[in-house]
Amino acid sequence: MRPILPDSVTQVRKVTRDDVPGLSESLSRAFWDDPVTSWFYPDEERRGDQLRKSFELRLKAVFLSRGENWTVDGLRAGALWAPPGTWQVGTRELLRMAPLLFDFGRRVGEVMRGLAKLDELHPSEPHWYLAVLGTEPEHQGEGCGSALLAKVLERVDRDEWPAYLESSKEDNLPFYARHGFEVTDELTLPDGPMLWTMWREPREVTIAPGGTG
Repeated sequence: MRPILPDSVTQVRKVTRDDVPGLSESLSRAFWDDPVTSWFYPDEERRGDQLRKSFELRLKAVFLSRGENWTVDGLRAGALWAPPGTWQVGTRELLRMAPLLFDFGRRVGEVMRGLAKLDELHPSEPHWYLAVLGTEPEHQGEGCGSALLAKVLERVDRDEWPAYLESSKEDNLPFYARHGFEVTDELTLPDGPMLWTMWREPREVTIAPGGTG
């Protein structure tokens, strides 16, 4: 059963290059108090700018080329996906994102070790990877996240693909569980917070009589 979405969610659409600055700002606000981004960027005065820069560069260097980035009216929320076989970042993409390393300062080694631990847990089986899902604080609870998830999960189920994500907040686990994700592992970053990895098997798609799915 698909979630019932409130009237406030009027449109889910693909992210365009013109959306990148605005969506990066929205996601930076959505993740400002996130345990992992707080671990990445402990300086509260600089964190907002660092997050905005990070999302903008990652969108331009990686996610726009993947073509599965979604937002809602007003850029209130966004979901960044990697389709099967595309979650790993290539050498050219890594070079384009190299400026982000300077924001980690002396902690760059610690952060890279944490990211390497995450990569070790990443499933080898082909899957859709939900890299980012965030909603501006003042719009949380409006159904934006559910609308964004439903948009891609419909296709995931139709094509019979599994899906994978990492959650940095234990409070978000029930939300993802309602959409079919199950916790598969836990990971504690070096001197940092805990994350939960979650996996979702495709759900059977019910085809109405005379319909096409």
